[in-house]
Amino acid sequence: MKLQLNKGTGYKTKNMDIRPNKSRCQTDYSNTFNDIQGLENMYSMIRIIGEGTYGIVWEGMRKDTGMMVALKKIRFDSDDILDEVGLPSTAIREIVLLRELKHNNIVGLLEVACTGMQLWLIFEYCETDLRRYLRLNRKKGISISQVKSLLYQLLSGLAYCHGRRILHRDLKPQNLLLSDSGNVLKIADFGLARSFTPPLKPNTHEVVTLWYRAPELLLGQRCYCCSVDLWSVGCIMIEMLSGKPVFPGDSEIDTLFYIFRLLGTPSETVWPGVSKLPCYKNVFPQWKVNPKLNLHSLLPNLDQIGIDLLLKFLQYSPQKRISAYEALHHAWFSTSE
Repeated sequence: MKLQLNKGTGYKTKNMDIRPNKSRCQTDYSNTFNDIQGLENMYSMIRIIGEGTYGIVWEGMRKDTGMMVALKKIRFDSDDILDEVGLPSTAIREIVLLRELKHNNIVGLLEVACTGMQLWLIFEYCETDLRRYLRLNRKKGISISQVKSLLYQLLSGLAYCHGRRILHRDLKPQNLLLSDSGNVLKIADFGLARSFTPPLKPNTHEVVTLWYRAPELLLGQRCYCCSVDLWSVGCIMIEMLSGKPVFPGDSEIDTLFYIFRLLGTPSETVWPGVSKLPCYKNVFPQWKVNPKLNLHSLLPNLDQIGIDLLLKFLQYSPQKRISAYEALHHAWFSTSE
């Protein structure tokens, strides 16, 4: 089976041939082993460093070079299988995209390995992720200058993705890997990412982890673009500055109300077309607040220029939300702490 990104995405792609071969899977970007022993002959598996619905991640080392790596063993879910090839669609998507996305702030996919019918993705190694780093530094926090550096790197990687018409759709601290003692950031986990071309086609609105999900998605919008990623960036910026999630709802409506309490309930004046979104209700509580004052109260150490950037990330109207490229040129990144 030949898998290829949609034409017209703004960048060239190579075919990736993934096909079953008796008890093996093959790609032109992989090593194929008869069993797990073959993989272990090449890599030492040191310890488990992550586990989730996607599978298990091991810290490892390539034996012939001593290079540290992360080995991601893909969990096969019967609800997420490509019938033609017997591989999870999220894994296929991540492989195809990461083969093309080469940037200092995007995690590098080094190799794909198959052991029998098991699929392993081998990535460059990063010491931790942003969520763990923030927890480790919860008491003292991290400096404004470090927030600027990490946010700039996030925007650099994101602008590169968007320039190649790729939406990440699941930006959150857990998916932002850190190395060099927290000084280098790399965007990871492209399992929910999508390529897009105008005109925009309907997609599922149930993407992005709830706390970082843009209000248009929470209200049922299915035609969306890069702006959903920028809302997530705004949420992550606040979390880096405050040390805790800003919209920690336990349901879509609860998350919406967290947003409304901080930024005010959106009106047609603020967000043209909001009342026509599928999940909008006229009975929503009407919080009338000053978003700038609320953000100053929440983040007393953030200056006016920083608040201005944050408000541009958290614009209700997707059309008014700042782009990653525009954000990289915002004055906040040129000011001293």
